[in-house]
Amino acid sequence: MTNDDFKSRENSKPCRVVSRRCFIKVTAGTVACVSLGPWMLGCKHGDSGVVNVPPYSIDSDVYTTLDRTIEPELTSKAILPEDLNLISEYDQNGYGVWTYGGPLVCEQRVDIMGDYSPPQSSHCATLLRFFSITDIHITDKESPSQLIYMQQLNSCGFEAGVTSVYSPVMMYTPHVLDAAIQTVNALHKKDPVDFGISLGDTCNSTQYNELRWYIDVLDGKVIQPSSGAHAGADDIDYQKPFKAAGLDPSIPWYQTIGNHDHFWLGSIPPDGRYGDDPKLRESCISDQVIAMSNTVCRANDIYSHKNPEETLYYMGVLDGTTPNGKIIKYGPVDNFSTPPEIVADPDRYSLTKTQWIEAFFNTSTKPVGHGFDRVPPGQEPGFACYSFIPKAEIPIKVIVLDNTQREDDQSTAIHGHGFLDKARWQWLKEELADGDDQDQLMIIAAHIPIGVQKAGTFMEWLDNSANPDAPQNAVDLPELLEELHRHPNLLMWVAGHRHVNAVKAFESPDPVHAPENGFWQVETSSLRDFPQQLRMFDIKLNSDYTISIFTTNVDPAAKPGTPAWTSRKYAVAAQQIVNTGVIYQADHQSNYRVDPATQTEVRVDGRVVMDPGIRPMPTGSYNAELLKQLSPAMTAKMQMLFPTI
Repeated sequence: MTNDDFKSRENSKPCRVVSRRCFIKVTAGTVACVSLGPWMLGCKHGDSGVVNVPPYSIDSDVYTTLDRTIEPELTSKAILPEDLNLISEYDQNGYGVWTYGGPLVCEQRVDIMGDYSPPQSSHCATLLRFFSITDIHITDKESPSQLIYMQQLNSCGFEAGVTSVYSPVMMYTPHVLDAAIQTVNALHKKDPVDFGISLGDTCNSTQYNELRWYIDVLDGKVIQPSSGAHAGADDIDYQKPFKAAGLDPSIPWYQTIGNHDHFWLGSIPPDGRYGDDPKLRESCISDQVIAMSNTVCRANDIYSHKNPEETLYYMGVLDGTTPNGKIIKYGPVDNFSTPPEIVADPDRYSLTKTQWIEAFFNTSTKPVGHGFDRVPPGQEPGFACYSFIPKAEIPIKVIVLDNTQREDDQSTAIHGHGFLDKARWQWLKEELADGDDQDQLMIIAAHIPIGVQKAGTFMEWLDNSANPDAPQNAVDLPELLEELHRHPNLLMWVAGHRHVNAVKAFESPDPVHAPENGFWQVETSSLRDFPQQLRMFDIKLNSDYTISIFTTNVDPAAKPGTPAWTSRKYAVAAQQIVNTGVIYQADHQSNYRVDPATQTEVRVDGRVVMDPGIRPMPTGSYNAELLKQLSPAMTAKMQMLFPTI
């Protein structure tokens, strides 16, 4: 399908709600063009018809966490987690205050090396340099189809900690991405980057306008970060249009799919359990704020909102005319005589998985399709796996794996688990075997990490045996790890999803005689939640023909006074309010060792065992040099390619 075909289909899509709402769609667009003032001559995405829209610059000093870190200050603890929306009280109570701390050391890790002593020589050859971003969660804060009210409702006592449904950072998601991309560009000028990879959850909830903002930031287009009535677009900082810088055109970038990219709020199939109920999908383009039960509290019963006995609540939207993004149009349904209404917007329509993939062919940056042009033929629509070789002269292959759940799996729990159906599992095995046969080192890039979450967290490996007639996970976690350990050329599994910067060692089953069968897992934190970071990867060949993977966290170089700077303040404040005391990513007491066979905590004498392969993260960040042994065959190839180091 060509770009023109895709745009034509977007523009001709039918309105699937009542005629009154179709009328509102048309009139809302007209009102928006009038209200936005002289800067806008048209109302399409990108640069069409837009003049005099300023960019936001970043700080002139660009650092990584090897130079300095961001450390939140202590607070009064006066604001409770369920009062996270009280932004006007942040300053007087010391929230959102942080300082620059010292450098974060790069820990040399030899966990998977067996009996190994580093060489005396420090000479090395650089093989590959790339960056990862993930869990950007570009959010349409004025969408009628969200779960904003659940965070403050807190009826079960834990929802207030779920900042994925509400955080003040929601106002600034495109701005943070723009600052992160500008930071990558600055680092690229100092030391060229070979490619970038986004590890999923580009959108917060499958909406076309969210994905379009994401792509347009990377493309360097004008971003209109508002929807519906475009309230406040003339004078509210997070609503004002801005010109994104765009990724340096010499850097190709590739895309991985996440659960938020094709499930409603990352949790529920938009067309219902059996694919025959499009109400959630249609709610995105409605003019009425959605009413839901406490789905966060009923995470094992995500369809509870269909039960007539459930208490329903209007979920609210953010008021774009207010500097602090006041939450409006929310509360128990019984408190309203009529449903609260907003201005509908056809660009909020919910993307199918296939449409989400197709959107990456409608960009101005490279490569065409951002990897999805490499999807093997003959797979079912929505197949989102492919592989690529970043540098023709370097034998490293990146395997981009969709390990999110299927929309037709009929599971009644939140859809954040790891999953491989038969087609994806077979494809992965073939890619791994081919990499070994071709003497290629391999990196698996997937949204969901493995072996780090215990059962019941909605992020562990899916067990769908409760639905025997539905698609099943083609492989359990022990079998997956067994397969991965068969491939000595596998360097690492990189992932997002958990919004943390953890690094985990997967040691070889035979570390004495075959240490090369071990591999690393490197997670990158979200650009939405603190510490709002991306990662740089530098893969080097050492003088003894081992591999070093240098993985470094990077803070976007936000400039004081810009929206990205305000976003950092709010991310720090949310961290301080919701996770008071020790930052949750740093709490080594939560890094439980998970038994792959049972996905439960490993215990010895009744005591929970910590995972020795995961280190504490003092400020939510973690830098490391990860060493990896090569097989004899791969060592011989690298000696041929690099006879002197």
